[in-house]
Amino acid sequence: MSVGIIAMGLFVGFLVGLTGVGGAALLTPILVLLGISPSIAVGTDLAYNSITKLFGSFQHWRQKTIDFQLVKYLAIGSVPSAICAVGVLHLYDSFFHNQEELIKHALGYALILVALTTLFKTFYKKKYESKLQQKSLKEKKTLTIIIGIVLGFIVGLTSIGSGSMFALAMLYFYRMKPSELVGTDIAHAFLLVTAAGLMHAGIGNVDYLLMINLLAGSIPGVILGSTFSSKLPAKPLRAIIAVMILISGYKLI
Repeated sequence: MSVGIIAMGLFVGFLVGLTGVGGAALLTPILVLLGISPSIAVGTDLAYNSITKLFGSFQHWRQKTIDFQLVKYLAIGSVPSAICAVGVLHLYDSFFHNQEELIKHALGYALILVALTTLFKTFYKKKYESKLQQKSLKEKKTLTIIIGIVLGFIVGLTSIGSGSMFALAMLYFYRMKPSELVGTDIAHAFLLVTAAGLMHAGIGNVDYLLMINLLAGSIPGVILGSTFSSKLPAKPLRAIIAVMILISGYKLI
């Protein structure tokens, strides 16, 4: 067991519990900047995320805050797309032998996108209303699958955005209660990161010891952060973390 990795997991878990800002957007760049290869950082983060999202999904299933129909349509697009992304990555490496550089740059751009998404969600006060929100889910089936395909590919490539980018899409295009949005987002993210994580595990991109150490720190960290979340102002903290993610993204490009 590595005390340093457990402490890092504790810190990231604490920030996630405190602010709700996605763990992958914090964890993956830290792992890369610490010298862990981008492919291992992405694969391990996806496997780690799968376990944490499983617990979250179970809790929301008990609370009946998951729109399973929306999860299904998103997953129809995102799961094959994420699997395809990992396949493309593996194929690219067999021809060019520099998948680490590709992942690193993709990570950088994904982090910038997530940081901007987080800042938008933090400071955008007005509730977004559109004609699309008024349509039924069945009428938006094609749109939902396309959202899944586009964002699923990014997640498969970088491990980032399974929560934040999909949550923003839900905020824009679907009329949902806040609790239902969170529950649906977590349940869908569980399916997506599990599929992508299994693909990465299949090509040897998961460091299981690293994953166990991260879980050992992050689980108590999330619980601790959630306990303090009602006592500390989340908005400025979320904005600070988004700026940190933005800087990390810029450094990786």
